Amino acid sequence: MAIGISRLFGFNLMQNFNYPYFSRDVAEFWRRWHISLSTWFRDYLYIPLGGSRGGRWMQIRNTFIIFLVSGLWHGANWTFIIWGFLNACYFLPLLLTKKNRLNLGVISEGRILPSYKDIVSITFTFSMTVFAWIFFRSEDLYQALNYISRMFSSTLFSFPKFTDMGHAFETLVLIIVFLMIEWNGRNERYAIAKLGFKWRRTTRLAIYYALVIAIFWYWGNGQEFIYFQF
Repeated sequence: MAIGISRLFGFNLMQNFNYPYFSRDVAEFWRRWHISLSTWFRDYLYIPLGGSRGGRWMQIRNTFIIFLVSGLWHGANWTFIIWGFLNACYFLPLLLTKKNRLNLGVISEGRILPSYKDIVSITFTFSMTVFAWIFFRSEDLYQALNYISRMFSSTLFSFPKFTDMGHAFETLVLIIVFLMIEWNGRNERYAIAKLGFKWRRTTRLAIYYALVIAIFWYWGNGQEFIYFQF
């Protein structure tokens, strides 16, 4: 919405999220996630502290400072501190082994499907990232630790049960469709930027109206975007 409204007024905002969940390591994830905020921290905190130019101790210090401050920026809560600490622990081995800039290009460029290595890398990076999100999203440490203990209980190996299987199936289908659109458009600045440009006008209009109807159909009670609180 922000991108579209800005375009209407003649402003072209910078790309803020560059397919972060297709990242092959945590360093790539942070180059693709919330780019405006990450760039600000890099230019005004990380580089003035010395960046990665100093010795190993300075690299470790600066890495933890940048991620812990990023956590504090989101809120004065231990959950955000632990979230920042976890991401620092994820990132530091890549920095110290000089592997933090291995994946700079588009993933599986020129390929229809990702390779087995890319699938493993994406899955591993995604798993670590969403584990850290538990602390980010929780209201306090008790809620986060309780969630993790329940997640790694015996139910981990049982088939999930939903009160509304029909709704769960619809959600799964939507996730698959969105993933296909994102993957197909990963070479573009925005995945849907050129989606349907070569379709007939009637087909495009039908898709647009269907999207509008779907937005109202699945809107529900509405939920405030989590970043509004920061």
